[in-house]
Amino acid sequence: MHTYNPTIALAVFFALSILAYLLFRPNKGWFWLIRNNSVSNDKIVVEDVLKLLYHNENADKHLNINDIIRTLKYNDKIILECINKMSDHELISIQGDSVKLTKSGSDYALRIVRAHRLWEKFLAEKTGFKESEWHERAERMEHELTKVDADILSSQLGNPQFDPHGDPIPTNTGKIAKIKGIPVSELPIGTIGRIVHIKDKPEIIYKQILAENIHIGSVIRIMEKTPARIEFHSEGEAFVLAPIMAGNITVSVLEKDVVFEENLARLSILKENETAKIIGISKEIRGDSRRRLLDLGFVKGAEVKIDLLNPLGDPKAFLIKGTSIALRQNQASKILIQKD
Repeated sequence: MHTYNPTIALAVFFALSILAYLLFRPNKGWFWLIRNNSVSNDKIVVEDVLKLLYHNENADKHLNINDIIRTLKYNDKIILECINKMSDHELISIQGDSVKLTKSGSDYALRIVRAHRLWEKFLAEKTGFKESEWHERAERMEHELTKVDADILSSQLGNPQFDPHGDPIPTNTGKIAKIKGIPVSELPIGTIGRIVHIKDKPEIIYKQILAENIHIGSVIRIMEKTPARIEFHSEGEAFVLAPIMAGNITVSVLEKDVVFEENLARLSILKENETAKIIGISKEIRGDSRRRLLDLGFVKGAEVKIDLLNPLGDPKAFLIKGTSIALRQNQASKILIQKD
């Protein structure tokens, strides 16, 4: 007969917890080291170091060697070897323990940043990948795009100035547009503005903003502001954020005579025998998906009503401009309306 020994069970639990920590702890866990080192080469590590230094120097922060080792998910020895090679090739200068980009290192870093942001723009405009996937996919692709590839991609996208987060895309000569705006946390009540930038760092705050379905290009109005919370309305919905989250969203203030659409709703809530007017398409929808809805007739001012209900609820057919169009619930929820 087997007996339960709580001491042994507790010891096993702690042993497994320690093992899990060693495997999956951020950046330097065995799992991350094995995964990254198995696919890494010197070029990728060098480019990741350059980009890390660029972003920090751009924010007036300077890193030392230990900061780089602690941040990047590679074996310490590999990072140190690459740092030495970068110094030999005059991509960085090492003064004591401090590491700084040289002019050639900064130019190289800008090419990587350009490739990353162009690829994010491509994913947003030309694919159906979720917004939460763009950054990680661009992190991989930035190492594969050559300078010529980036120039061709930029041309195909219309030479955009900004990526989907509102970050400026460096030109092929290294010029960068400035982000003009004010953090939402600093706006007074009643201000109307358009979201022009959402910081993607720190990642935990960025993911919270994404989870709220807040998007670049949306027009907002500040409704309430206290030390603990900020409320704004946008696209028929109310959003309540902590000031630390609101501070990561930058808005370009619009003129006072700009009309802010009130009483907006989503097409998905329209009921049988109700009619509504299309006000627009949410900024959640981008690129080809947005153009497809516009081509189907979901343009501002068009009248819409339910044409046919599905016994299972999804999809529904909507009558617009004399044509019956079937939309799934998640598609209809991205179309903004005002009920008659």
